Amino acid sequence: MRSFSESIDVMASPADVFLLWSTPSGWPHWDPDIEAASLDGVFEVGSTGTIKPKAGPQTRIVLTSVQPDKSFVAEARLPLCSMIFEHNLVSIESGCRVTHAVRLTGPLAPVFFWLLGGQLTRGLPGTMAGLKAALESGNHRPAASRNH
Repeated sequence: MRSFSESIDVMASPADVFLLWSTPSGWPHWDPDIEAASLDGVFEVGSTGTIKPKAGPQTRIVLTSVQPDKSFVAEARLPLCSMIFEHNLVSIESGCRVTHAVRLTGPLAPVFFWLLGGQLTRGLPGTMAGLKAALESGNHRPAASRNH
């Protein structure tokens, strides 16, 4: 198994972070490495969708764990390898700490880590900075809730 992660503190509630996470079509607005993302259904365990990185092919994902306002896990299957994207929240005094982690498991995990690991580890800081900027600007809420 190969893994890496990145954390950032944001001045936002776990509910606000989870709102951003649970709207895949909005991921490209704050994640500079994503061209498009979609989910076939609601944001719950078992739902499937697609993610299209700017520097790669469109990939199917499945949500394998969803704990509202706490965490979610999405998994992409590659040949003889699974790429697992873990997203976790911890409340802190000034808001919350957000952690994104990527794990590669399976017989070909070392090969895929060699192929994709550098790109993913270089991209995570930009993803986290984009998430923080979106949350702290207040522009992440649906139009109906922005004035609350």
